[in-house]
Amino acid sequence: MLEKNISEIKDSFLTDIKSVNSLKDIEEIRIKYFSRNGLVSQLFEQLKETAKEEKPILGKKLNQLRDEVSAHFNEIKERIASRQSAKEKKIDLTLPGNQYLIGSKHILTQTLDEIKSIFKGLGFSVATGPELESDYYNFEALNFPSDHPARDMQDTFFVSKDFLLRTHATPVQIRIMEKQAPPVRAIMPGRVYRNEAVSARSYCMFHQVDGIYVDTDVTFAELKGTLVSFAKQFYGSDLKYRFRPSFFPFTEPSAEMDITCYLCKGNGCRICKNSGWLEILGCGMVDPNVYKFVNYDSEKYTGYAFGMGIERIALLKYGITDIRIFFDNDIRFLKQF
Repeated sequence: MLEKNISEIKDSFLTDIKSVNSLKDIEEIRIKYFSRNGLVSQLFEQLKETAKEEKPILGKKLNQLRDEVSAHFNEIKERIASRQSAKEKKIDLTLPGNQYLIGSKHILTQTLDEIKSIFKGLGFSVATGPELESDYYNFEALNFPSDHPARDMQDTFFVSKDFLLRTHATPVQIRIMEKQAPPVRAIMPGRVYRNEAVSARSYCMFHQVDGIYVDTDVTFAELKGTLVSFAKQFYGSDLKYRFRPSFFPFTEPSAEMDITCYLCKGNGCRICKNSGWLEILGCGMVDPNVYKFVNYDSEKYTGYAFGMGIERIALLKYGITDIRIFFDNDIRFLKQF
């Protein structure tokens, strides 16, 4: 009787396993044949009741059945599981792609890129220099003697007696002229540092773009033409501007360039202190004393220099009233640009 049951259960298993198409079907087969009360387990219970002399032969056949159906079951299970996994990983090319949030350029970087693009179009190259600068390049070679009162114009972060965090990008001009004979035409963007109280209008670290052009017969008219061309490309062709006399140790004569206030359009407001004008940069003709430090012949060569703060330029262009917001990393502000 047991031998007949073994044969019937084997045939039943082979028939059932053919119709298996999913992991759910596999689980049903497992319960039916291999669980504690499954058909294979029941055969082993029947073996206990068979005659003693028949047990070795029937036990062997029963073990063979269990091994065969178990191996076949595991093979089918792995095949279906693999097929199911491949189906789950299949990429549907008709579906729309996933949208990923990507970063964007900071507004100051955008402003700097636009400034560089304009000056490159005017024939200027771009140069950089160290932010940790020596007293010589930051002051002395730019006509700031050790006892010169102009040193008090800039509150400085000194690292040691002779080294400091540069207070302007102008030292790069000296480094360029030391290595290159005229003509020299370049701008120098970079971070600068001042020991100033942080407020809506000032910050202890900011960005500058300095520029210089040295050659034979360079005039103040060329300086004005260059800066007016830049300002109109950056702010718009209907821009109104003016140049005011000023003082810088490394230029003579010196001037500051103003444009009409972006907020009141020249009518006067608190931003422009009711003047209708806002300063955007300082400039002037390179002082002949500076040429002595770079071995240029001041009788042969003339040149002009200028410098502007990128934060100030961006404030004026985009109508931002607080410089601190550039450094807050507030995503609501950054997303606007």
